[in-house]
Amino acid sequence: MFNKKKQPPIKSLIAQGCQLDGNFSFSEGSRVDGEIRGNVTGVAEQPSILVISESAVVTGEVLADHVIVNGQVRGPVHARVLLELQPKARITGDVTYKMLEMHQGAMVDGRLCPIVDDVQELLEGKPTLKLTANNP
Repeated sequence: MFNKKKQPPIKSLIAQGCQLDGNFSFSEGSRVDGEIRGNVTGVAEQPSILVISESAVVTGEVLADHVIVNGQVRGPVHARVLLELQPKARITGDVTYKMLEMHQGAMVDGRLCPIVDDVQELLEGKPTLKLTANNP
């Protein structure tokens, strides 16, 4: 769904020094450099990307197709497709994702919950572990 050529454009910005109190929904792409006290939702009808920068603080639930976090989120994060946790990401809450990219230094104080379409898909993707101590 997302590659470098087909990512939705960033069309809205909550600038550093700005504070938004209340829920915020957006289409296509949005970047948060300031503070939001409320839920942030990318509409489901079209691909969405949300960038939470190093200076940003979001207190509320976050939901979008592609979520990139390098700031603070105090609440659950739901990435329908891809969740990128950059080195300065700090999340206090559970995260759900289909795919996860986590850089060294990122922190999550909550559960990591992958979204799987089918239990069999999860089982097929897991390698079988063998203990070498039991093999002659």
